Amino acid sequence: MSRDFSSGAHKQRGNVANHRFVLVHGAWHGGWCWRRVAKLLRAAGHEVFTPTLTGLGERSHLLSASVDLDTHIADVANVFEWEDIRDAVLVGHSYSGWVISGAVERVLPRVSSIVYLDAGLPPDGVSGLDVQSPQDKAATQAALARGDVSRPVPDPARFELTDAADTAWVKSKMTPQPIGVAMQKIRLTGARDRVARKTYLRALKHPSVNFDNALAVCKADPSWRVFEKDWGHDMMVDQPDALARFLIEAA
Repeated sequence: MSRDFSSGAHKQRGNVANHRFVLVHGAWHGGWCWRRVAKLLRAAGHEVFTPTLTGLGERSHLLSASVDLDTHIADVANVFEWEDIRDAVLVGHSYSGWVISGAVERVLPRVSSIVYLDAGLPPDGVSGLDVQSPQDKAATQAALARGDVSRPVPDPARFELTDAADTAWVKSKMTPQPIGVAMQKIRLTGARDRVARKTYLRALKHPSVNFDNALAVCKADPSWRVFEKDWGHDMMVDQPDALARFLIEAA
């Protein structure tokens, strides 16, 4: 996509095609990670919500053994309820593919478009632990053996950030990920499939069998639009302009 972002923003305003975006972060992150993308979307006339999930980011003081997947699903569903959000573009990055899959079960009539950014696409009845990579599963099991309620923050190099300052910033903001979210099996009844507009984006620089499998599932289903980009995993940090354009198109 080669058009200038600012001209695209004026075009959106001229067509009164403004949207409501709910951007949900992934593991170890918080609403802070969307800062650049949210600024661009708002400048283009769109409304943006960037909730931080319980136990992470500025809500890290709420970390406890009771935080599970249902907690995070409720975090997102409650934003829809208390902010009176309708006709929304619901976006999930990485781990929060699980969260938005569960949240749409509760807010489906309010979601017009759902976007998975290098994210999990879980089937009904599985837990995060069931599908974690060997590296992440070992970290989770080691934390459980120690009696911890969270997984430690990883080296941000795993997110393929290209700028040293960005890497340092992300490292300074990440907080431990609640373990309970990976232990609970998700319950889905097919609400995700009933969303009118569904988009999956795979960041090709990030190795992940789970995300490759999600990509394959979406490619096999004509109701999904599928994109592959030569980006790293934390594209909202180092590809904010391109990602903002992409999200406007996905809406």
